[in-house]
Amino acid sequence: MTDIFVDGSGKTGRYAYVKDNKVKIFQKKGITNNEAEYLAVISALKENKDRNISIYSDSQLIVNQLNKRYAIKEDRLRKLAQKVWELCEGRNITFIWIEREKNLAGKILG
Repeated sequence: MTDIFVDGSGKTGRYAYVKDNKVKIFQKKGITNNEAEYLAVISALKENKDRNISIYSDSQLIVNQLNKRYAIKEDRLRKLAQKVWELCEGRNITFIWIEREKNLAGKILG
């Protein structure tokens, strides 16, 4: 099982993931915090083709939406979630909420 930590900040437009202590940071202007969180997940899944991945995020909303516990009311987020689910097809991907202090990606973004 591969562990990947993700985080995003709409304030700065930065989002990142951490895998095996290696950091990948991205930037996109004009996005919300939730969009940044989703883009971090999408980037991690696109760039890591492992079949078994645990994705750790400190966003309860994103984790619960991707685990289909919460409805997704915003169209922009629904489209991003659909992209995540497409990237998960044929793979064993789990989404796990963790406290902000334990999120390695969050420590990078500050």
